[in-house]
Amino acid sequence: MSEIVGVRFHQAAKVYYFDAADIPLEINDDVVVDTSRGYELGKVVIAPKQVVHSEITEPLKPVVRKAQADDIAKAQRQQEIATKAIIKCRELIERLNLPMKPISAQCNLDGSHLTVFFSAEKRVDFRELVRELSRSLKARVELRQVRARDEAKLCGGLGKCGFPLCCTTFLSEFAPVSIKMAKEQDIPLNPMKTSGICGRLLCCLGYEYEQYRTMKEKMPLLHQEVSTALGNAKVVGSNPIKETVTVKLETGSTVELPLNQITWRKKPADYK
Repeated sequence: MSEIVGVRFHQAAKVYYFDAADIPLEINDDVVVDTSRGYELGKVVIAPKQVVHSEITEPLKPVVRKAQADDIAKAQRQQEIATKAIIKCRELIERLNLPMKPISAQCNLDGSHLTVFFSAEKRVDFRELVRELSRSLKARVELRQVRARDEAKLCGGLGKCGFPLCCTTFLSEFAPVSIKMAKEQDIPLNPMKTSGICGRLLCCLGYEYEQYRTMKEKMPLLHQEVSTALGNAKVVGSNPIKETVTVKLETGSTVELPLNQITWRKKPADYK
């Protein structure tokens, strides 16, 4: 049996699993863990639990120790170094005339490994940049190209709703989003309304998609003929959230009625 903990290195980042190595840990404990980039500081977000060895698909790296005050101070210093590294990176990119934009940088606990995230429209030959940075910073430098959504996650900002971006607060992984989701929720297909600051479709389009799809299955189609207590009518609108239907009566007047007060006169398939 192995005792496993889930660890995040940054807010809303992906959760990685480590062997607790018999160290008593609880949620929100800061820990030093062994990663492919050396020792790094993380936070326990999933409490230790027993996992059968056969369920572990790959060897897990261990938690080295609970983080001490000097570990946290060291991590803060390394982040300051990473910030300065971005400034140096921008200077070198301008001098080397490279078509790329550095976004952020992350340093491991002892400063021996620096990861720089950048965006670019095309593939970039950054070998000379890596050599210059490594020589200047005296550390192993790794450059990672990120896409638009990841750039927004790294930079942060406010969404159309006025709140901090979902991807920087709680959304740890990006789910597929399609224009069909906007159509299903009757959202105007205007890029100004359906796109986030990353220029891609809003992640929140997927949050209520299944609820809208399920509710709309109960609703009559537009122009469908129905019967009501006020007489025969034709559907001219619907509100899935309120579960109401707006119908036009034979008298020419329109009225909004609860879904349970109408009867379909023809099968929905007849209107497709």
